[in-house]
Amino acid sequence: MSAVTDRVKRGAKTPKAGEAATGDARRDRWRKHRVARRAEFVEAALKALDENGPDLAMEDVAVAAGVTKPVLYRHFADKADLYVALGQRGTELLFSRLVPAINAELAPVPRIRMALDAFFGVIEEHPNLYRLLARGSFEKPVDADVVAEDKELIATALSALLGDYMRMFEMDSGAAEPWAYGIVGMVQNTGEWWLERRSMSRDSVVEYLTQIIWAAIDGLCRQRGVVIDPNLPLEENKVVLLSAAPDHTEGKDAG
Repeated sequence: MSAVTDRVKRGAKTPKAGEAATGDARRDRWRKHRVARRAEFVEAALKALDENGPDLAMEDVAVAAGVTKPVLYRHFADKADLYVALGQRGTELLFSRLVPAINAELAPVPRIRMALDAFFGVIEEHPNLYRLLARGSFEKPVDADVVAEDKELIATALSALLGDYMRMFEMDSGAAEPWAYGIVGMVQNTGEWWLERRSMSRDSVVEYLTQIIWAAIDGLCRQRGVVIDPNLPLEENKVVLLSAAPDHTEGKDAG
């Protein structure tokens, strides 16, 4: 689990691709070019996913990028390499919305609602990316499970956040970890159900989950004699920043 918790750092910033210079100006320029091209192809793959579904082929990605397959393979060793890059991009998209929501200086219920809406907003906009990463047939490394890893990251961060608040209210923080994993599992399972069924609007499913999560928190707090106004910001705004590991895989040197 240490590899996961290393990515959850308070106050940490996500490193940017190309920051590690080699001292060789020509080599650094070429490295930045490869990183930029690889990123362009990942965006093309996202477009291909929207058009072709989670069972897309490398040919689909090449067409979306306007290049031939050999050019694509200069930047990705194989489909598994592209899968990892798509997973990293998916994590970036999710965390770019989820982190500000989790750390918003809002009252408890609006804060919960905002975080849930961030998650559902991403899977609504990129449903095929989520399907690909969760259970698609696209070739992937044996040990790669981006959705499970992100779930672990978010649960670890949420555990720290809940633990901070529980200690602030002089409550036993031992419940923070099972609370966090229970919440994250419920949200993920509900998200998968919603993507397939769409039997209600995004606003409705977010509101239902908001009320369920708040009812659980409020109930346990009241059992300990702690009463929190759901519509007033807490005196101290505890935050935890999630940092996704940067993509250091640049593919093969392109000619």
